[in-house]
Parts: sequence; C-alpha cells; structure tokens
Amino acid sequence: MNDLQDYISWFRRSSPYINAHRGRTFVVGFSGEAVADPEFDHLIHDLALLNSLGVQLVLVPGARPQIESRLKERGAELHTVNGLRVTDDAALACVKEAVGTVRVETEALLSMGVANSPMAGYRVQVASGNFVMARPLGVRDGVDYRHTGEVRRVDAAAIRERLAAGAVVLVSPLGYSPTGEVFNLYAEDVAFAVAEALGADKLLFLLEDGRLVDERGELLRELSAAEASSRLSQGEDLEPEVYRLLAGAVRACERGVGRVHLLERRIDGALLLELFTRDGVGSLISAGLFETLRQAQSDDVGGVLELVRPLEREGVLVPRSRALLETEIERFTVIERDGMIIGSAALSPLEGSDLGELACFAVHPDYRRGGRGDALLSQVEKLAREAGLRRLLVLTTRTAHWFQERGFEPAGLDDVPQGRRARYDAGRNARLFIKTL
Repeated sequence: MNDLQDYISWFRRSSPYINAHRGRTFVVGFSGEAVADPEFDHLIHDLALLNSLGVQLVLVPGARPQIESRLKERGAELHTVNGLRVTDDAALACVKEAVGTVRVETEALLSMGVANSPMAGYRVQVASGNFVMARPLGVRDGVDYRHTGEVRRVDAAAIRERLAAGAVVLVSPLGYSPTGEVFNLYAEDVAFAVAEALGADKLLFLLEDGRLVDERGELLRELSAAEASSRLSQGEDLEPEVYRLLAGAVRACERGVGRVHLLERRIDGALLLELFTRDGVGSLISAGLFETLRQAQSDDVGGVLELVRPLEREGVLVPRSRALLETEIERFTVIERDGMIIGSAALSPLEGSDLGELACFAVHPDYRRGGRGDALLSQVEKLAREAGLRRLLVLTTRTAHWFQERGFEPAGLDDVPQGRRARYDAGRNARLFIKTL
C-alpha cells in the first residue's frame, strides 16, 4: 500500500512538469558509449516517453567508441594534434560507417513497439537528414586537419518542420558542404549549435565521466551562467568533459538556450528524474536565476496559499483567506524556485509605533536547509529599516528558539500598540518576541 501511495504521490507531483514540458523543444546529447551500453534501450524508452508526452525532441548521439573500433579493425588511426582530431580518408570512411551504424541502431530501438515493452502501442517517427552545414578546420599551425570540420550553419527551419509533425529528429555528428564534402564533427559542438539555432528550451547532456560539484564534493545542483563563467575563470579542477560542457553551457545560455542540464548517464532514468522532480539529479545552468528572493505579486497568491495551508492546519500559522491574502500580497516577500513559491514572509507596520510585524513566515519543508529562512528574515529586516521601522515583532507557537537565536527577545502584550493588542488571539497563546533593528 505504501508503494502504491508513493506512486500516486509522485505522479501527482510530476503533473505540473508534464504540462510545462508539453510543446517545448529539448536537445539531448549522449555518447557512443551510451549507444554501446547493453541498457541503451532504457534510455530510448525514456526518450520515447518524452515524445509521447508532447516534448519536441532532437537527439545528438556521439560515436567515438564505434569509430575507434572500426579504425582498429582496419589498422588505421585518428590522430589528435593540439587537442583536435585529424581525419584522413581512411578515418573518414570509418567515421561514416560508425555514425551510420549508430543512427540505424537508434532508429531501430525508437521503432520498437512490441507487446510488453515500454513502447507497446506507441509509434515514434524518426527524422534525420543533412541538417548541419559544415566547413573544414583547414590548416592550423601547419597542421592540415583534412576532413575534420566545424559547424557552419544549422537548418533550423527544416528541423522545426519535422518536430511540428511530431517526429523525433536525429542529428548525427557529420556536416556537409555546398561542394558535397562530408566532415567529421564533434557531437558536443553539434548539440550546442542545434540548441542555439532552435533557441531550445533545454539542452541536456548525459555525461560519461565526472560531475559538477561544490567545494565539499557534493553535486552542484544549479548555477547561473555568470556563476558558471566565474568557476571556469577561477581555473577550478574539473573533469575535461565537465569543463568543456560547462564552457559550452555558458555560451549557449548567452545565445538563447533556456537551460543546460548536465546529468550522469549511469543513473537509471536520469532524464525522467531531472525533468519530472523538483530538484532533479543533475546540474542545471541557466541564463537567469533558478531561485529568486523577491517582492510578491498578485500572481503569487495561489503559491503562497499552497505553501502556508499545511502550517495553518497544524496551528503554526494564523489562517488567512484568499481574499485577505489578495489585499495584503504587496506586503509579502517570497522565494520562488523554478516557478514554485517555497518561502514567504509578510511585513506589516503597526500604526502609531516604530514596530513592524513579521507574519506568515514559512519555508517549504523540503527546502529548510541552505539558509533560506535567514535570507527571508534578512530581506524583511532590510525592508523594515527602509520603511523607518526600528523594531520587528513576531508571534510564534513552535519556533521560538529559531527567532531567539537570531536576536529576538521575549516581549509581552504591553510592548505592542493597543490596536495590535486587541487582535491578539488568547486561544493560540502565541509567544511574542521583538528584535531591535
């Protein structure tokens, strides 16, 4: 029964994301190692599920191990000079064969719809083609890179046409020139170029090695493009793959991509966990802030109500009607996290005094670590000082110690103005605390 209730709860919590992602354009980059993995079909099933939920998907698979395998079989090599690949005629033949094989294997799995499989009863259309125009890297520092190229242009209109028809678009790491040449491209570069050309809502990479962590070695869940740029400029010790993708993520955000997600491929269901849970399982890089502390607006009434209702039922907060909240919403400061209100606090000056009341102070249970309560309190104190108030009043039944640890001292009814004293609910028996600002 508990498993069933957990499933129901998860499904309900995921519904806002299902609605939010429908019709959005996501570009997903993954490696040739992912394709070679015996459990590659799990990833394909997750991608098919996203497509069935209305997500417009562009897939960019790599093919490095497949290329290396063919080179080894033929006694050929793909030389690297100054960190760049040199693709000669023999290597290009291996690249085309390997990339073609990856494309066919991916299309085959996306076409699977047998009974008792996750894709039973659902048909995925796959579209691929010459979407990427390329030019040669040419000769650099005396080295001719031959058939290794770089992205020149992406035919975004052609990709959008196929996405609008409901197809999953598959873009291989090959580029074509007006002269009919074929160039070997880096799959990561293709994914970034496609996402930027489409103005994709999300670009998701499934990483093979490393992850983005903070100074304690814990997963860094979100950061702005500016914060990511700062980490890169400080020369932090990052895995090569993470460094390249982080640098590319900054550029992508600056060029119109909504968000870039870096996920560990070996986490089963990483895409679904990232897209349909509040905190996800990877690192998010976005052009703007993922979490903001700001003044509340009229559109926030519903979110504040959803946050405080459980606390009102527990008797922690005084119940407020929607009508009352609508009239008082301009007094509120909120913390918004990815469209959800996870913190609130209201400041009300008490007439005839230098005292302001801190009310409706709440932080969502899932986010009570990380100093959000302190950030809310600090902002309210700042607003109080700006309003000419010298003291802050709070009434609480459960969190007296938290406020005392932050400088609030016990007070009595005689310490507050008569008007507020008359509205005191003796039945709640809340304790009064005042802090001098």
